[in-house]
Amino acid sequence: MNENNDPILLILNAGSSSIKFAAFACGTAPTALRLLCEGQMSGIGHAIHFHATGGDSHTLVNSYLEQGVDYQTAIEKLLAWLTSFYAGRKLAGAGHRVVHGGERYSQPTWITPAVLDEIRSLIPLAPLHQPHHIEAIEILQRCYPDLAQVACFDTAFHQTNSALSTRYALPRELSAGGIRRYGFHGLSYEYIAGVMETLLGKQLAQGRVVVAHLGSGASMCALQNGISVASTMGFTALDGLPMSRRCGALDPGVLLYLMQQKKMSAEQVSELLYNQSGMLGVSGISDDMQTLLNSAEPAAREAIALFVYRINRELGSLVAALGGLDALIFTAGIGEHAAAVRAQVVQCAAWLGLELDQGANDSHRACITTPQSNVSAWVIPTNEDLMIAQHTRQVLLEGEQND
Repeated sequence: MNENNDPILLILNAGSSSIKFAAFACGTAPTALRLLCEGQMSGIGHAIHFHATGGDSHTLVNSYLEQGVDYQTAIEKLLAWLTSFYAGRKLAGAGHRVVHGGERYSQPTWITPAVLDEIRSLIPLAPLHQPHHIEAIEILQRCYPDLAQVACFDTAFHQTNSALSTRYALPRELSAGGIRRYGFHGLSYEYIAGVMETLLGKQLAQGRVVVAHLGSGASMCALQNGISVASTMGFTALDGLPMSRRCGALDPGVLLYLMQQKKMSAEQVSELLYNQSGMLGVSGISDDMQTLLNSAEPAAREAIALFVYRINRELGSLVAALGGLDALIFTAGIGEHAAAVRAQVVQCAAWLGLELDQGANDSHRACITTPQSNVSAWVIPTNEDLMIAQHTRQVLLEGEQND
């Protein structure tokens, strides 16, 4: 088949006010995936900014749509643009990032009505994300009733965690009912695990590695031989590190106090924990790390210091779970681009044997520790879209083989 006519895999990562997307041309071989474009529609419900770049990073679209465009219209406009811009290419399938897969899903899964119902049942565990994943899936079903769609779960990678590491000290019947630690950002960690050997070498990649996925959502994961052993997030994506607007780990007694003494409703507490806390709540300035780094306000400094402190507290916990540390990896928006945050984390972790190479860190090189450092630190860009595309392609191929 001429590669200019290879069918397209559409990858969607649907959020509350934005839809991130990528389109891959998929050839006949299982690994024959080529990025055609990626981008996002942000500001849904307001003035949507539609931005897309080609696989070579040149801008394809950079425009604003009319005011008040809703989710369905946004996806319809995206589909119309894709089918027009890549005329002659068939849409072969769609892959979705789905944040929560519960206890059942340890693998990417073909989306059937039953699977969609199970994804819907997990909305209480991922209220910021799950409803929008479902909406995107249902809109595609209406636009393309026969289109194959695949769910790729952020929790799946952590199914290798031991029963002990996922257990809460709650009555057994609650644990049996699915209240346990799940872990998130699994697609990012899975991608990093897949490229570690090429970048770090086989010995390090098979060793004790902690990956810090630091973005607007932030978590950390302990890997042994590329397999998830423990992570900072738990039952929901609220746990662990403070994030852009989420609180991170919190004494459950605070929730009881807010509800019993401050008379806050469950909805008010949810809004507080998911949207008013984290870097925004501590700084009172912004939820954007770069804005905070550029600010001279003491509250901005404090928010950054708290973020770094919590990273190092969690790092110590994960090192304990691993029994030592061979490498630390930074990834995602803050991890890949905020050299000042990386520097503070590595300097605070000097007790583990890390020695920062300031020049390497400032220039965003792959390895940011000195040759003398007993533990190395790395910066590796993540690629969740490619991970989803690979999984989706494989599920579709297996479906074809079973037909």
